Amino acid sequence: MKHLLSAAVLACGLMAGAPAFAADYSVIHLETTVNAPIDTAWAKIGGYCAIQDWIKRLTPCVMTGDGGVGSIRKLGPAGAVTEVLVAATKYSYTYAQPNNTILYHGTLAAEPIDKGHTKLLYTLIYDQEPDGTPEAKDKDRANRTNNFTTGLANMKAIVEAK
Repeated sequence: MKHLLSAAVLACGLMAGAPAFAADYSVIHLETTVNAPIDTAWAKIGGYCAIQDWIKRLTPCVMTGDGGVGSIRKLGPAGAVTEVLVAATKYSYTYAQPNNTILYHGTLAAEPIDKGHTKLLYTLIYDQEPDGTPEAKDKDRANRTNNFTTGLANMKAIVEAK
């Protein structure tokens, strides 16, 4: 009986710590090709605060840290968006937004195609469950897709500008 009671108390404790809703992760993969070698492309768009150059509404970008993992950027008027750099390679970085409830992460990466062309990839992942209805989830996904498709188009223009 003592073991049964202990198991019941443990089970209640585990249930109390469970989230109120099940996660429903959405992943958005976007890419474009630019007419430039990878080093040239990354030098123009790969800085952690370069986002302000290709998504203008996120200006200004104010960074604390040395630009490596653990650096924080505050974006937009009054630093409304906070993002922490959680991973980086020579031609990529991943960030997270620690102050939201949707586990939002984004990754910008560049991959060489050949000596004169580079593929730029942007991947987003977030929990869309709080959006509620399928219509709201679709609208949120469309907005994020449009924002970062525009961002990639702007990156292409920046990289290919003479």
